[in-house]
Amino acid sequence: QVQLVESGGGLVQPGGSLRLSCAVSGFTLDYYAIGWFRQAPGKEREGLLCISSMDGSTYYSDSVKGRFTISRDNAKNTVYLQMNNLNPDDTAVYYCRADVGRTYWGQGTQVTVSS
Repeated sequence: QVQLVESGGGLVQPGGSLRLSCAVSGFTLDYYAIGWFRQAPGKEREGLLCISSMDGSTYYSDSVKGRFTISRDNAKNTVYLQMNNLNPDDTAVYYCRADVGRTYWGQGTQVTVSS
């Protein structure tokens, strides 16, 4: 059974950093790309970054380029989203996604950027 579980969200002050984790199970992480998305209140879900099975990275959103990075540890079946220099516009629920036969989403983790 494919599962994705996000963690690491919380409350952070503007300019701060967080690292989110996406722990996967039910498939071999090595062979699949994983994407990070977010959804702010009243807005559509937005694609942020994706990491390919060959460890290449593709950036979806200019709003996070230079501030967010994606990485993977296949041995731990985990993909990470390092977020630096956070601002209030980054407040959202963050999701990871995998396409393994069909699309799977995690339950999301809340990130709130506020002073």
